[in-house]
Amino acid sequence: MKDKKQKVYKLLKKIPKGKISTYKAVSVATGIHPRAVGMILHVNPDPIGAPCYKIIKSDGSLGGYGGAGGVEKKIELLKRDGIEIRNGKVDLKKYLHEF
Repeated sequence: MKDKKQKVYKLLKKIPKGKISTYKAVSVATGIHPRAVGMILHVNPDPIGAPCYKIIKSDGSLGGYGGAGGVEKKIELLKRDGIEIRNGKVDLKKYLHEF
């Protein structure tokens, strides 16, 4: 499991400022099931260095956030990165990072 975690955390670091990705996209890029990706993100020891807050659901909704402050902190971090959230969703056409 440690190798899978490192694979996911390394990939997260490739998402540039102002962009997000989805659990599904991370899953496809790493070969790890999307639910396993979610579990790995939930235990991320460095949510800023390996920016798990940038991972959202495939429908553009925010999903959860295991870091301190919960989803409210996720929203704050996304906005700080310049990502707009409207009606609880992010515009994937505008902000999605392709791996």
